[in-house]
Amino acid sequence: MTASFFPIWFVDVFGSVLMIWLSFLCLRLTLKLRQQDRSNLIWAYLFWICLALTGFAVSRSGGHIVKQFLLAEGHSAAWFAIRPYSGAINTVMFMVVASITLFFERTWKIYQDILRDRQELQSTQAELIYLNQNLESLVQERTRALAASERKYRRIFEVSRDMILVASPDGVILDINPAGQAMLGYPDQGTALLGKPLEEFIAVPGQLGAIQEALSVKGFVANREMELKHKDGRRIRCLVSASLDTRYSNAKQTVHLLIRDIEQRRQIEEQIAQADKLASIGELSAGIAHEINNPLGVILGYTQLLIRHEDPASENYQDLKTIEKHVRNCKSIVEDLLHFARTSPPQEDKIRIDEAIDDVLDFVRQHADVDRIEIQRDYDPSVPQMRLDEKKMKQVFMNLVMNALHAVGERGRITIETEYAPDREQVDVRISDTGYGIEEKNLPKIFDPFFTTKPTGEGTGLGLSVSYGIVKNHGGDIAVESQKGAGTTFTLTLPVLPPGNDH
Repeated sequence: MTASFFPIWFVDVFGSVLMIWLSFLCLRLTLKLRQQDRSNLIWAYLFWICLALTGFAVSRSGGHIVKQFLLAEGHSAAWFAIRPYSGAINTVMFMVVASITLFFERTWKIYQDILRDRQELQSTQAELIYLNQNLESLVQERTRALAASERKYRRIFEVSRDMILVASPDGVILDINPAGQAMLGYPDQGTALLGKPLEEFIAVPGQLGAIQEALSVKGFVANREMELKHKDGRRIRCLVSASLDTRYSNAKQTVHLLIRDIEQRRQIEEQIAQADKLASIGELSAGIAHEINNPLGVILGYTQLLIRHEDPASENYQDLKTIEKHVRNCKSIVEDLLHFARTSPPQEDKIRIDEAIDDVLDFVRQHADVDRIEIQRDYDPSVPQMRLDEKKMKQVFMNLVMNALHAVGERGRITIETEYAPDREQVDVRISDTGYGIEEKNLPKIFDPFFTTKPTGEGTGLGLSVSYGIVKNHGGDIAVESQKGAGTTFTLTLPVLPPGNDH
C-alpha cells in the first residue's frame, strides 16, 4: 500500500464502519419507539425500513471493508471472485427496502380506514351512551311528535276534496279517503273498498298498466288523465298524480295516488268552446243565408211564372217542377240556417212538456214505420207547466226522436224520461236509444251545421244544430252521452219559473 493510497483506504474503511454503526443506532432508536406504541403504524414502518437499511449497510459496507483488506494484502483475485456475490446481496437488500416502501403505501391506506372507522365507532359509542341515558325521555318526545304528525296528516287525508288512495304495486287498494269513496259512488261503505283491485274502477283498460310502468321507470307520475268508473256505470275524467314509496323493503312498497275529478271542468271547457264555435258559425250562417235567400226567391218566382204558361203534360212543365222542388228544398235549408242563427226570444206559452212530447210521438207513429220499435215513456208527474215556445220545442223533440229512430233501425228501444229538480228549478228531458251510438271522435261535432253521419241525401245535418239554438234561446242546455254500440242519450235541461213568477 503506497502512501498516496492510504487516505482513500482509510476513508473507505472508516466510512463503512461508521455507516454500519449509525444504521444500528437508527435501528435501536426505532425499536424503542415501536415498543412504546405498537399500534402506531409510522413507528412500525420506520423500524422495518431501518432494519432493511441496516442489512443494506452491513452488506455494502462489509463488502467495501473486505475489498480494501484483500486489495491491501494483494489478494485482488479473491476480491474479483466474491465481488459479484457482494453486489447481488446489495441489490437484494435494496429491493427489500423498496418493497417495504411500496407495501407501506397500501398499508397506510388501510391504516387510515381503520382510524376513520375507529373515530366513527367512538362517535357512535358516545351517541349510544347518550341515548341509553336519555332513552325514556326521547321515546316519549318522539311518540308525542309522531302522534301529532299522524293526527295532522290523517286530518288532511280525511278532509281532502280529492281522492287520496294508497295501493300496493300490483294495484290492490290498501287505503282510500272518504272523498275517494264518494267519487266512486261508495260514500258510506267504510272499508268495503279495501283489498279490491284498483283495475275494477278504471274505465279504460290499460291505463293502470301504463301508470304502473311509468312508476317502475321514473318512480312517479304527474298530472296524467284517466277515466274512473262510477258505481252507477258512468265515467269520471280525472287527473292522476302518483309516486312510489321506496322507504321500505320491496315487500312493503306502496303507491300513493292523488286523483282529482276534472269531469265538471272539462264539460264546462267543452261547452264554452262549443258555444264559441257555434256562435261564430251562426254569424257566418246568417250572412250566407240572407245572401242566398234572395236569389232563391227570384228563381222560385220566375219558375212559378213559367209553369203557368206550360202544358202540364209537356216535358218543359216537368223540368220546371223539378227546378221548383229543389229550390224549395234549398229555401228550407236556408230557413233552418236562419233558425239556427236567429237569437230572437221564443214565443212562450204555458204548456205541459209531456203533452208536447206525446203529440210528437203520435205524429211519428202516423208517418213512420215504428211497429217494431219499442217506445217507453217515463214522465215525472211533478213536472209543472212550463213557459216554452211549443212549436219550436216540438221541432226539437221531433229532431231527436227521428235521429233515435234512424239509430235503432228496424228493431230497438227508445226511452223518453222527464224529471223535475225543484232545487235547481229545472226539468230534465232524456231521450235514449239502443242504437249503434256515436263514435267518440264525432261527439264534439254533432251540433255543427251540416255535420251528419247519414248517407248522402238522407239528411242535411241541420237538425241538431237548430235544436241546439232553440234550447239555448230558452235558457236551457243540451248534452249528449254515447258509446259506440251501446246507444245514445240526449239530455235537455230547461228552466222552470219559480212559483209566483209564472205570469
